[in-house]
Amino acid sequence: MRFSRSLRFRVATAFATVGGVISLVTAIGLYVGVRDAGERLIDETLNAEIQDYLSRRSRNPNSQPPATATLLGYVMPARQDEPVPPDAIAAWPPGLHEIRLGEIYYRVAIADRAGSRYFLLYNETLFREKQASLILYLSVFVVLMTLLSGGLALWLAERVIEPVKELARRVRDVRPDAHPDMLSEDFPHDEVGELAHAFEQALDRLADFIDRERAFTADVSHELRTPIAVIRGAAEVLLADETRPEKDRQRIERIERGAADMADLSTALLAMARERDDERRAPVDLAALIEESMDKHRHLLSDRPVDVSLEILERPQVAADANLLAIVIANLLRNSFTYTERGSVRIRLDAQALTIDDTGLGIPRAALDKVFQRLYRGAHSEGAGIGLSLVKKICDRYGWSVTLDSQEGVGTRAVLRFHGG
Repeated sequence: MRFSRSLRFRVATAFATVGGVISLVTAIGLYVGVRDAGERLIDETLNAEIQDYLSRRSRNPNSQPPATATLLGYVMPARQDEPVPPDAIAAWPPGLHEIRLGEIYYRVAIADRAGSRYFLLYNETLFREKQASLILYLSVFVVLMTLLSGGLALWLAERVIEPVKELARRVRDVRPDAHPDMLSEDFPHDEVGELAHAFEQALDRLADFIDRERAFTADVSHELRTPIAVIRGAAEVLLADETRPEKDRQRIERIERGAADMADLSTALLAMARERDDERRAPVDLAALIEESMDKHRHLLSDRPVDVSLEILERPQVAADANLLAIVIANLLRNSFTYTERGSVRIRLDAQALTIDDTGLGIPRAALDKVFQRLYRGAHSEGAGIGLSLVKKICDRYGWSVTLDSQEGVGTRAVLRFHGG
């Protein structure tokens, strides 16, 4: 999935990221600026202190170097009553330096005058503690700014995308077979208004298409059923003539069965074309429908050595359009009868499912995922490839499920479960 998060979440995340980056850059700038200012202040203090001590030393050669908690002073060569500078800095040239003595960091100023070298060490402990506190404060600032940006973004995003949500609600409430109201009139002439206008045009085209489809199905219902009825009537008249040769009767029976199948298929297609058929749903005796379909398709077995059995454990009443349910049962039985050369076809009905096991040709494993696709024809298929796809559509319509488990050369098991029945 390309977009796995909501628009509101993405807007809030973007705002929080921007706020976090800005606050982080600001915090880094503040830290660097405060640190540089502090170091410059220490350097200026050291320079001022060492110059002051040099002045006092020139006026009073016995003046002692500073020795406080913050400043330590040394002179080389030192008198007997004066401390000796640490060996680590004794050889350093004049200028400003840094050193760590034990656990304490010092800023060191060194100057030469009148053959003597003067050292002044500034204890940076307090300065570094303040730096650590500053880092903590700035970190808290970055986190708070990020959270504040995200929270504010959530609040703003809710209001910014409200027109989009309102448009989605209105589009969702529009029936596909009805022309929508003027959606774009209630939205400003901005991106949301353009989107509303685009939805309005798309829904209008969809409604027009459904209107044309309904007109077409009405015409088909009238124009197609009449010639089918004529064909079936003529076939019945011809079959009523007992003097016709057996071969002619077989051909006429094939014509009659083909016309009957065409009538059933047209009925199913017309029923599927209707968006709503709740008024056509009625409890259907599934066991009686199976028995009727078995008798109707038994001719497909011809004289093949196939044993057909029906086991009825319960007689469930399934709420559906009887024509559509008959199409589902007929297709599953027709496939088993057509592709079983020898062996058996076992039909089992209980309260939850219809199961059909056969010892037919079977379906290759690679083709099992394609058999419900429209116009797909397997290696042994003799049909147009719309039977099982139509079964799947009818099952989806009623909330049923149909599954096929097959092994090539062994047989097939078809299971129809009536979750919605």
